[in-house]
Amino acid sequence: MKHLNKILVAVMMVVGLSSHAQDSNNPWAISFGANAVDTKASADGGKNWLDRHVTTPFAVKKNWNILPSVSYLTVSRFIGDNFSFGVTGSVNKINKFVTFSPETPGHDSRGYHVTNPGDLMYYGADGIIRYSFMNLINSKIIDPSLSIGGGYTFFGDSSYGTVNPGAGLTFWFTDNIGLELATKYKKSFGDRTEGDVDFATPDAPSHFQHSAGIIFKFGGKDTDGDGIYDKDDACPEVAGLKEFNGCPDTDGDGIQDSADACPDVFGLAALNGCPDTDGDGVADKDDDCPEVAGLAALRGCPDADGDGVADKDDKCPTVAGPKENGGCPWPDTDGDGVLDKDDDCPTVAGPASNRGCPEVTSEALDNLKVQARSVYFHSGKATFKTADVPGRLDAIAEILKNYPNAKFSIQGHTDSDGSDEFNQKLSEDRANVLRDALIERGIKAENLNAVGFGEGTPVETNKTGAGKAKNRRTEVILQK
Repeated sequence: MKHLNKILVAVMMVVGLSSHAQDSNNPWAISFGANAVDTKASADGGKNWLDRHVTTPFAVKKNWNILPSVSYLTVSRFIGDNFSFGVTGSVNKINKFVTFSPETPGHDSRGYHVTNPGDLMYYGADGIIRYSFMNLINSKIIDPSLSIGGGYTFFGDSSYGTVNPGAGLTFWFTDNIGLELATKYKKSFGDRTEGDVDFATPDAPSHFQHSAGIIFKFGGKDTDGDGIYDKDDACPEVAGLKEFNGCPDTDGDGIQDSADACPDVFGLAALNGCPDTDGDGVADKDDDCPEVAGLAALRGCPDADGDGVADKDDKCPTVAGPKENGGCPWPDTDGDGVLDKDDDCPTVAGPASNRGCPEVTSEALDNLKVQARSVYFHSGKATFKTADVPGRLDAIAEILKNYPNAKFSIQGHTDSDGSDEFNQKLSEDRANVLRDALIERGIKAENLNAVGFGEGTPVETNKTGAGKAKNRRTEVILQK
């Protein structure tokens, strides 16, 4: 057993020196099982080299030496491009040694004679470079290979080197476990280094060594434990699915989370993994009405009257109307044929030619004239004179309210007392006083302007007190 220790030391040294990775998944492999040694190849004789080496290769009972236990161990590491390098230690017991001795009694019909050298111990320490054809044939199970290597054989008390061409076939049951079958021809070179044996055999017998065993690949890293090695895992920190290169699909909708706009909710591929409860083609996350089928243009909400305003925002959902009017048709409150949106006077009927406002009648103008001229002022002042003025102002305002878009000029006048400059200023003040009074009564300021005419346009003579009183007046005139 002293040679077995040598084999184990050699194996450990080579494993320690090997630095190339098999791959990022399973860089290491260990195989072990039984081996058989066939010495027929070393026997002389036969018709030729081919006859000696190839004929009767499977004469197991006749020529093979098999130790009925685990008798070999191989440790290997992949070095890339389908190549791996490994070392093998093997042990056997030689009780069938084949020689070519046609003169010796007991030989077979071809002249070969099998002898028992007395349970001769056999040890081998070999290095091997293996080339796998598994990827070339695109197989996940069948793994044929060729190999070349060399080693050292301990044959009884003798030892010698060999060159070892070989072939193998592995059947992978899983990604990591397989059945390994291999054979190699160990061509010896050199003389035996020590001792002789007492049977007719070459100094350094060449031989076939066959093996069958279990192989394990290991060393791969799978951080997230999803069965996909980090090298091939696009999401190595999160457990995922093989079909997504190790990335997760949390909601199980067939779309990996990184491409799923709704990773926690089962959805449709057409909507980037988001659901569409109402089936309107708008994802629920973008659908303002997810329970009711609607239009994409209205963020998934329906529009029953087709006016472009979603029903939820439509004040008149069953009657078409413009968005500017809340989805309702424009009203015509005063019934004058001009829609309120175009009607400057929506509550007062008027012709379209005047934008829905009534035309100022001559009767209204005459009434304004009467009422305005009845508003009197104190002499030399812009204050109303008589107690009935508020009633006159109310009457004027009511007339003007009937013509919301009409523009009127408030004119102020004076009598002849005082200077021209004083009277001009006084007339302007009187016009503004009336204008302010009408604005207070609801007339729009932009419809009224005030202007003073001083003493220049009297309606009565300034030679009498009664005439002067009438000249201290205002007028409300329609502006064309």
